[in-house]
Amino acid sequence: MRLPNGSAPWFGLSQETLRSLEIHSARAVAIPGRGWRDLGDAVLLFSATEKEPFFNRLTAVRWPEDPRAFEARLRDTNELFMALGRKPYVWAIPDLSTPTDLIARLAASGFVNQGGGYDMILVREPEGAREVPLPTGAVLERWNCPSEQDRPGVARALARVIGESFHIPESRHANLIAEVELTLQQPSFHAYLLRIDGEPVATGERYSFDGASYLSSIGTRPAWRGRGFGSLITRALARDSVVGGFDLVYLGVYADNARAIRLYERLGFATLGSCSAEMLLEHPR
Repeated sequence: MRLPNGSAPWFGLSQETLRSLEIHSARAVAIPGRGWRDLGDAVLLFSATEKEPFFNRLTAVRWPEDPRAFEARLRDTNELFMALGRKPYVWAIPDLSTPTDLIARLAASGFVNQGGGYDMILVREPEGAREVPLPTGAVLERWNCPSEQDRPGVARALARVIGESFHIPESRHANLIAEVELTLQQPSFHAYLLRIDGEPVATGERYSFDGASYLSSIGTRPAWRGRGFGSLITRALARDSVVGGFDLVYLGVYADNARAIRLYERLGFATLGSCSAEMLLEHPR
């Protein structure tokens, strides 16, 4: 197992590898009902049933610097999103996406930054590489392709923690359970669920395939926060990824979540590149 060992901000990773990571996180959430397509100079994630921009986005953008060629590519993209019945939504990363001033050009064309974040990559062995003793009454469950009999109960428990942790409206709870149950059927998906005396209190996920492991949805229900469960879950996800032989272990975090960034840094992660921008065209013409 070799973790990235170059200098910040790209830690020795090639342009090809960096682009593969952008694509990896989009592929990870492409459960049935969603699809992804490599357009050559960008990758499209599309959901046939969900209109949320997160599931309908363009990423890994490598468009031309030439103004005329850029405008033609942007026009084609806007038309594609409109044909799909979705608002154009582009994830852009400074010093990685092209053209180099992609964010400014999108802003000049009516796109609005919805707030971005950082990718963080594991650059040293997770803090506390050995199994950490669990609190009294706690059980850490690891689920990968659970049986048809177990799947509904696991999905409900995971959805409860995710819903409360990330303030997902109750009106979306039934859809969230269905989404989690579909995701649990994907071989690359590993769900971690911490129970205290049988009560689901914290969770995290990893999508591990093609040499990379993407950590996601790390959260604790509000009533159980402040007890180190987020650290425990993240450490387990990272450690198991390393033991599984995945060379690239990474996660995403919102730029304004300073507390989470500090936690991930303590556990061996470092910021990969600059803060991204999530550019949405609110009023397509």
